[in-house]
Amino acid sequence: MADRARSIRRNSNSDTLADILERVLETGIVIAGDIRVNLNDVELLTIQIRLIVCSVDKAEEMGMDWWKRASYLTSGAPSADRSIDDNDSRTTADVLASLDRRLERLEKRIETGSGSAEANDAADDN
Repeated sequence: MADRARSIRRNSNSDTLADILERVLETGIVIAGDIRVNLNDVELLTIQIRLIVCSVDKAEEMGMDWWKRASYLTSGAPSADRSIDDNDSRTTADVLASLDRRLERLEKRIETGSGSAEANDAADDN
């Protein structure tokens, strides 16, 4: 009988997974971290990780509403409360074409050995 009473007390004090999940979604939790790979003081790779776990209501309360603007999550037609960002107007094909042009310019500069690549890229991007 004493073992059963101890078992009941233990269960009443512990939270269930559903209780913990509900608390996390109500209040939110943020996990952030950076990973950098350097070789001789030259940064080769940087990965910035930002993870926010919360309910949609809590996210909107914090000012986050990216899912309203994400074309892959919407029907494609802008809704009345959705504003179109200038960055959204560039398609993947446009970005790839721009990167191809930049790569060609850089390869030509390497072949000819002319000028500072950074200065020329800044001028070309404007």
